[in-house]
Amino acid sequence: MSLTDPTAAPELVCLPGALAGEAPGQARVCWRHSARARRVSLRIDARSASVVVTLPPRAGRRQGMALLSVHAAWVAERLAALAPHLPLVPGAAVPLGGAPHLLRHLPDAAGPAWLEPGAIVLGGAEATVARRTGEFLKAEARRRISVLARGHAVQLGVKLRGIRLKDTRSRWGSCAPDGTLAFSWRLVMAPDWVLDYVVAHEVAHLRELNHSERFWALVAGLTPHRDAAVAWLKAHGPGLLRVG
Repeated sequence: MSLTDPTAAPELVCLPGALAGEAPGQARVCWRHSARARRVSLRIDARSASVVVTLPPRAGRRQGMALLSVHAAWVAERLAALAPHLPLVPGAAVPLGGAPHLLRHLPDAAGPAWLEPGAIVLGGAEATVARRTGEFLKAEARRRISVLARGHAVQLGVKLRGIRLKDTRSRWGSCAPDGTLAFSWRLVMAPDWVLDYVVAHEVAHLRELNHSERFWALVAGLTPHRDAAVAWLKAHGPGLLRVG
């Protein structure tokens, strides 16, 4: 149970050395107290370009600062490796299916956003571009994921109980015990074969809710992209969190 909201706005904390993206000797840190934590730990939150320090109940920020000081070089390296933030503004090139699509804003256009070759076209006030782009990407994610999930479910002879879209920070997909599948909507920005692998992986859990040899055999029968997709997500997945 978290005692502090991990999504709270990070604060600037002084650390030894110059950290990427901040003034020398500073990093963006979010402090998180957890009743379940047994030790002080830290991780990089790609979306906010900050360091999340998790503290067990009896630990204070002094212990967190000590860990940050020990790993200052690692923190600097990881922050420097993050992809630049990509705001959803007119003229931005947003990936869709792994290919960049220009956000074209036509103020006088009515109705929902639509696709053209190499572009996502949006009408309405400029102030609504980010929101409308997000709505379009989520709708497109649901459409594409649903098509893939239905196809893989037919192959395995299993029944889909439901599909949910989330905006997770660490898991691209999941399968609940009741058979409901959940996916990060940001996967719609990845190449189609990466999305296919993640969907196949979760659909296979409808038959095998584990990672046994039987499970991986099912995945292999649904998609040939496992190794390449896992490698792509490891290398480029954090960049998807920097969009919007």
